[in-house]
Amino acid sequence: MSTEQSVDSRESLATLPLVTPLHDRHVALGARMVPFAGYAMPVQYPAGIIAEHKWTREHAGLFDVSHMGQAALIGPDHATTAAALEALIPADILNLGLGRQRYSQLLTDDGGCIDDLMVQRGPDAADDGRLGLVVNAGRKSVDYAHIAARLPGNVRLETYPERALLALQGPEAEAVMVRLGAASAAGMAFMAVGTATLAGIAVEVTRSGYTGEDGYEISVPAGDAGVLWDALLADPSVKPIGLGARDSLRLEGGLCLYGHELDETVSPVEAGLVWSIQKRRREGGGFPGFARIRAEIADGPKRVRVGLLPEGRAPAREGTAITTPDGRPVGIVTSGGFGPSLNAPVAMGFVEPAFAMPGTELALIVRGKPLAARVAALPFVPNRFKR
Repeated sequence: MSTEQSVDSRESLATLPLVTPLHDRHVALGARMVPFAGYAMPVQYPAGIIAEHKWTREHAGLFDVSHMGQAALIGPDHATTAAALEALIPADILNLGLGRQRYSQLLTDDGGCIDDLMVQRGPDAADDGRLGLVVNAGRKSVDYAHIAARLPGNVRLETYPERALLALQGPEAEAVMVRLGAASAAGMAFMAVGTATLAGIAVEVTRSGYTGEDGYEISVPAGDAGVLWDALLADPSVKPIGLGARDSLRLEGGLCLYGHELDETVSPVEAGLVWSIQKRRREGGGFPGFARIRAEIADGPKRVRVGLLPEGRAPAREGTAITTPDGRPVGIVTSGGFGPSLNAPVAMGFVEPAFAMPGTELALIVRGKPLAARVAALPFVPNRFKR
């Protein structure tokens, strides 16, 4: 699941205070480690980003996402906890079923995105005052402070830095889970939440991810993370995958990345995320920025997120200006790179609504020169979530 900020070249590995519980294993596997949201993280292993990307599309890729924030809201019952969270996000949490997960956004008072996050309701009715949260690594401290300051007295925020998070993604992920003892994983639908015993370790599992492929995110005590990582990698279907392929997979999947397609100026409507705001909330409101979001749904936003297919082989990176063929500026690229599944460059960005129709011809100003491109429907590669 959930979304993250890009590698920050200003950070130095030598000064980073944070590593995940799997750091030594990444180094032993020959990973190239880079600074990412305050952590030392593997950007790629010796096989390289393209090979890792294709392996995930064809088999099962294993990602260390332990830098993400795992937390929970704890209240006396589901209705109370859901109401507290609904005051901060636009998703319908009151009607979230047992054993289900929902994607949403933590909003500013004027409807911008402080972060995007996953909200989980466990399968056990006896634990029904709890809502699990997974937030982005680079926004953890901001998110936690924002949430804690706005909770009613009968709901509290708990954070779980002692837990690690692994993502197993790809068409063979289900078979791997079953072979390692988690037979119940096969029966999970997309966005289901459950528990399992995997390689003899008790884990919390969601059927979700951030690659566009079927797969699972697995929450495990940090002390058991290494044993579980080793057991998963021992399966011949599984290889370790770094941040580089994670980014190319999510870009082909048309998935937003915080700090690129989402920030505190961007609304969920502009980002093409109206589907994540259920009908009850679109009509009734009760969340920050409702007036703006209601108006944008009714009248259309001033900018919209689109896919872009540049001609040729040159990628258009973040910050590239988007113009009409005759040179009038109409938008900006927010993410761009090479799409290994398409064997071509791909990008996403915001444009004026009049230029958002798939097939619209535009230009991208790359190294001072216009590069022909056309608007494309998202995702670039069809998602294969387990429906």
